[in-house]
Amino acid sequence: MQTLTQYQADKTDIRALYQSLLHAPTHHLSEARHFLRSQLQLTAPHLADLPESPARLEAHILMNNARTARAYREYIKARRQGQPRRFFTNRAHALYFLRNVAPTKLVDGAWLYGVLQQWHDPRMHDLVRTYLEELGDGEPDQNHVLIYRDLIARKDIQDLESLPDDRFLQGTLQLALGQLAGEFLPEIIGFNLGYEQLPLHLLISTYELTELGIDAHYFRLHITIDNASTGHARRAARAVLDNLPSEGQQAFWRRVRQGYQLNELGASSTSVITEFNLDRELCRVLEDKARVARHMHSDFCRIDGSTINEWLDSSGQIAALLDALQQKGWIKRHQDPANSRFWRLIQSNRAPMFGVFSDYELQLLHDWIAGEWLEEQQLRITGRRGSPSQQDPLVEASHRNEEVALQKTLATLPEEERTRHLIELMAPARHFTPQGLAATRLFSRRLS
Repeated sequence: MQTLTQYQADKTDIRALYQSLLHAPTHHLSEARHFLRSQLQLTAPHLADLPESPARLEAHILMNNARTARAYREYIKARRQGQPRRFFTNRAHALYFLRNVAPTKLVDGAWLYGVLQQWHDPRMHDLVRTYLEELGDGEPDQNHVLIYRDLIARKDIQDLESLPDDRFLQGTLQLALGQLAGEFLPEIIGFNLGYEQLPLHLLISTYELTELGIDAHYFRLHITIDNASTGHARRAARAVLDNLPSEGQQAFWRRVRQGYQLNELGASSTSVITEFNLDRELCRVLEDKARVARHMHSDFCRIDGSTINEWLDSSGQIAALLDALQQKGWIKRHQDPANSRFWRLIQSNRAPMFGVFSDYELQLLHDWIAGEWLEEQQLRITGRRGSPSQQDPLVEASHRNEEVALQKTLATLPEEERTRHLIELMAPARHFTPQGLAATRLFSRRLS
């Protein structure tokens, strides 16, 4: 797994480059090029889980897919025999995961954006179709980025500013690849090959998110479209063979393998899941809260001889404050949180501190207080599949009006400018907007 110190060795401000490539990519192509080359130097193509020859690729993918299916069957069997969840200990853990992988999910498909310029080339067909399907062919309830934006907004975890820098590495790689398709096409094909395989962690995450009552539509959608039979995994393999040159095949295959290995850099879904520590995350959130809450409390109440303002006045005191609240009986760990005075102060709409904590922060506090009591409850929220709701008729009418307006705009442009205009609207920062969705629908129809 790539480490923070390694990828910052070239002094790249990963967070700034992520934003630059998302919102003003044409002004930062040289930075993107340098960044990609530095990351490719860190890959180890010989470690790629790929056959030595691309001729064996499709059989290899089918074999791996079968292995994943067997492992998932074993997981389901174990769960039905009473084994606990493998990934998420509680809802707070699941929300932590959704927030920490958001920088990657919010640019889903970006690595393929550049191939749209070659949409007329038959060798690009599978890659172009994959990009369009990542965009839901312009349908709002199928656009992957829009689905994820809606998910984290509903869970109140869309503030990503305090995330570690390594959370932005994968998204930056994808954005850079998408802007430099002319120079890095073999690497894009390889990255796509790796990204579109069906991993075991996706299957387990989908199962456990649903079990916790969290909408897993985004993840379930990837299970269906990334299949090795007719989906993105199969198309990814075909794209390798379609673009295999008649000469220099070994050099091409080596670059494909390098691109494949780019998937291994930065924080992964599984590393984010395993690193979660409820106590540490709660203290981090409360420390952030304390920076703006200092001197805003009255001095009437004292905890262990100090006022709340005094407790919050210096950093590093949160763990001690939580211990003091337990000693005073304000927090009763490993019980129903309703039994804790502190919880009653913050969670109802009539509570003195109502609105101070976000939904995510409340979930952290709830699960931390509940502790073993929550585990003993064996709460299983089932039957909530998290399917997308029906499109609001007013919203649907608005999208159709946007499409009509875009068609009028296109009618004023020369023929050669129309496709270029559509492609611009389908960029990673725009395709989920009403105009971008309309452009995607029109572009998709051209290919049907």
